[in-house]
Amino acid sequence: MAPLKIKVITTWNNKLFEEYAHRFQETYNWPFELIVYNEDDEILPDLKKFIERNKHRQPISDYRKKGKEFLTDGVRFSYKVYAYTHAIITQKIKNIDGLICIDADSVFHKKIDEEWIKKHIHRDDCMMTYLGRGNHYSECGFLYFNLNHADTLAYANRMKSLYDTDGIYNLKEQHDSFIWDYVRKEFENRGTKNFDIGDGKMGHVQARSILGTVYDHTKGPRRKAAGKSAEFKL
Repeated sequence: MAPLKIKVITTWNNKLFEEYAHRFQETYNWPFELIVYNEDDEILPDLKKFIERNKHRQPISDYRKKGKEFLTDGVRFSYKVYAYTHAIITQKIKNIDGLICIDADSVFHKKIDEEWIKKHIHRDDCMMTYLGRGNHYSECGFLYFNLNHADTLAYANRMKSLYDTDGIYNLKEQHDSFIWDYVRKEFENRGTKNFDIGDGKMGHVQARSILGTVYDHTKGPRRKAAGKSAEFKL
């Protein structure tokens, strides 16, 4: 059987690169071609329209009181969604088998290869692989899409359409983790299979997963400032 053809995509802007994403670039040691979407250099046309339509929106007051403004901040996380869905659509055309979508606040430690992905991440009968946290929204700092699956293109188009039509603002929350989950569950209700590599628990699920043996996701201000996660054990 031929090895999987894998690509990796991430997004950052110049400010975030200076703050932490430079560590991603400096430590990236995986053998897969890396696609970097720089939010300062290029804005996809539909993303630009979405931002212009919705930049006036403010977080819901109830969330602001709890310090959870990000839950309703659709614009903040829209860059990732547009970049990832664009990549899913275009890389599928280029005969790529799998696309890894990974946050820019990641630090790489251990090299992996196609066989590692095939063993731990890729499943032929699954559309996507994700880090589930039970009834809580998933950790979307890592997503994997099987570009050979019959439903992947439709999933990407459905995700994008919720932003193109501002449909995300009809949902309970607008951050991308909630939206990825919402659409994933729509597809699962129609019979699509997905691969959950999370342990169903709250907290730093990536560090506890198989991914935590090869790279560190320094999510949150405390981990970014330290340049590492206390939970990461190599």
